[in-house]
Amino acid sequence: MLETIIITNALILLDSGQTLSSGFITLANGLIDRIGPMAELGEYPPEVQIIDGRDHLVMPGLVNCHNHCPMTLFRGLADDLPLMIWLQEHIFPAEARMVSAEMVYHCTMLAAAEMIRSGTTTVADSYFFEERVAQALADAGMRAVAAQGVIDFPAPGVPDPSKNVATAATFIDQWQGHPLITPAVFCHSPYTCSAETLIQAKEMARDKQCRFFIHVAETEEEVQNSIELHGKTPLGYLDQLGVLDDRTICIHGVWFKEEDLKLMQKTGAAVVTCPESNMKLASGVAPLTEMIKAGIPVGLGTDGCASNNNLDLFGEMDMAAKLHKVISRDPTTMPAVNMVTMATSGGAGALGLPTGRLAPGRAADVIMLDLSAPHLSPRYDIPSLLTYSASGGDVSHVIINGRLVMADRKLLTIDLQETIKQVNLLAQTIRATL
Repeated sequence: MLETIIITNALILLDSGQTLSSGFITLANGLIDRIGPMAELGEYPPEVQIIDGRDHLVMPGLVNCHNHCPMTLFRGLADDLPLMIWLQEHIFPAEARMVSAEMVYHCTMLAAAEMIRSGTTTVADSYFFEERVAQALADAGMRAVAAQGVIDFPAPGVPDPSKNVATAATFIDQWQGHPLITPAVFCHSPYTCSAETLIQAKEMARDKQCRFFIHVAETEEEVQNSIELHGKTPLGYLDQLGVLDDRTICIHGVWFKEEDLKLMQKTGAAVVTCPESNMKLASGVAPLTEMIKAGIPVGLGTDGCASNNNLDLFGEMDMAAKLHKVISRDPTTMPAVNMVTMATSGGAGALGLPTGRLAPGRAADVIMLDLSAPHLSPRYDIPSLLTYSASGGDVSHVIINGRLVMADRKLLTIDLQETIKQVNLLAQTIRATL
């Protein structure tokens, strides 16, 4: 049974960047129950857990809309290479050697520790052996949309590609109805999945009312190849196959053209931008300003540790805002309040989850930031502070689904030292082949 938690005397971030000073928030049965000024708190039962929020900011937990959690094992492996060389000559071979159910569990647990410690309460993950990803995230107490990978060649856990969609369907059936884990399907990309696979996977996802994730238009070369092969952009090709709808989530969209944005508008599909990953791989800069102006649902993601190399969504907010300012040469582009929204309610909306806002009846996914650090004073504007000054290291407490999973920077659901030990043992095997 979930306990009742009351955070008192806190600065509370509300919608549109508004704040409540010296307020309280009550969390009960996995939901936000009440929010108000301390003068309205009244009496409460002695068994209630009280967290003193003095000198702290309470805000919604962050939503990381794209990650490959097990790829923490490949953090720093084959850096500074072009995407296709990095992927085909280094990452795919390393995955073929190393990915197992055990590896996926331990490396996902490391990702969960990193995300919780930096304020992420929800993650959308896409990988193989996804049942072990889901189990690790559930054991860590994280909320997740977990998507089983589908690809048209032998993959970890799916040696026979003809069973790729069936494997995803079985995974979805096993995890439907879980309080923290929402199952989904992830077709890697239009260039690694055949038209038949894409259609079958989307039909299965529609039948099971699940989200469908896919990498799209990540590089200019991908777009050019698609036009040569199909006579259409990657997104136009997916639309032709009937894959796009309001439960389709397109990852990256770096090279979306104007016609692609119109397709996104028409179909209601969402996009996840991963600026640090795209910058590191020199893939380009997504037309984020145009997407937002077009009303396309947009979430923010870190991507996996192999191409970022960290999972701190505060850093992603800062980078996204500044990147689009310099590209547009317009300092008013991507204001801080928009970045906070994208990392909270915007991302939750794209994933179809009841998180990302502090309001009665919403899921009790809440984080607290310690405001006593020098870089967090003075505080003229909270969204600006969060986007340009804060980092994951400022997070002191994390509550997910009404459960306290980190208190005073101490993880309560993960044996961090054991997790690091297990991942480093796996890394020794990789080092031996370098």
